[in-house]
Amino acid sequence: MEIFKSFTLHLRGRLHRFCRPQVMGILNATPDSFYGASRYNNADAVRAATDKMIGQGADIIDVGAYSTRPGAGNISVDEELRRLDLALECVRKVNSDIPVSIDTFRAEVARKAVREMGADIVNDVSGGDLDSAMFDTIAELNVPYVLMHMRGTPDTMLQQTDYSDVSSQVLSNLQEKVVRLSNMGVADIIVDPGFGFAKNLEQNYELLRNLHLFNILDRPLLVGMSRKSMIFRAIDKTPEDALEGTVAANTIAVLNGASVLRVHDVGAATDAINIIEHTYPSFISCK
Repeated sequence: MEIFKSFTLHLRGRLHRFCRPQVMGILNATPDSFYGASRYNNADAVRAATDKMIGQGADIIDVGAYSTRPGAGNISVDEELRRLDLALECVRKVNSDIPVSIDTFRAEVARKAVREMGADIVNDVSGGDLDSAMFDTIAELNVPYVLMHMRGTPDTMLQQTDYSDVSSQVLSNLQEKVVRLSNMGVADIIVDPGFGFAKNLEQNYELLRNLHLFNILDRPLLVGMSRKSMIFRAIDKTPEDALEGTVAANTIAVLNGASVLRVHDVGAATDAINIIEHTYPSFISCK
């Protein structure tokens, strides 16, 4: 068993070193995300969800205000910012210190969320493809950036799964963008192969089998499979009944190099990481 590779991120002007896989809790400030139990669109619900996730061991809270599931409706920049402002204010009232990432593909939203709302990380499902200003904005903001792989848009991505070799093509795309961002002075890049985004069921599992290949990028690796169709379709269930499958997939991901698990169920992910660490006492890379 390989020892977990520690990584560092600059957060609020300080360099933080992470010696174990991190759990990122999903907080959707939307009325239409694919998993109904993850929708929190009023202040009381956001505060309660934040408190629960932190209590269960969340290391990062990922706040999204624009649903990217296929068929989700478009919303304006103003509406996305309104939802984010409400959610971030509530998160900070519960805990002012926990790192918060913003799930957005819009550069304007990223800029205002970081500068005016206290966001620490930008999580872009499009890897800069849906807003040509995003890379310049990240370089200007100087915050950690989650670079995810996707083709097309949320509405068209499921028709863009024509890969000759999904693992090598996704890896090549991310590598090219890592180089571009690095040349622009972006220091903290987290890579995400984009499970469920422009990949069919078989391609998602091929990526999971080959996840270790992404270690060549020498960047923290984020994995987001929680309750997605690649899980519930494989076990013939619904998103509501896909927790056990999610835990199994996330365990495989951690054992193959995942640095961050983006999940709806923080407690289950935390337990899985703890079991891995008890099974392999040398897994922790620094103490």
